[in-house]
Amino acid sequence: MLNEFWASAPASYKVLVFSAMGLIAAGIILNVAGNAAHNQGLMVASLPVIGLGLVLHVVALVVRGQHIRKSYKR
Repeated sequence: MLNEFWASAPASYKVLVFSAMGLIAAGIILNVAGNAAHNQGLMVASLPVIGLGLVLHVVALVVRGQHIRKSYKR
């Protein structure tokens, strides 16, 4: 089960993981673009995007833990 978790993972976990990765990537791209253009507003605006991605990643870990815990009870 644990070796093939992605194959049997709930759809909510997959959506959360990909959303988190996308938000973190978008935040990093915004930050790099802001630094390249010397645009402080863009740099600061990228931080909540990265933070939201990190929060979604933690939520995905909680969903994964609950799924594994439920599978052990069966």
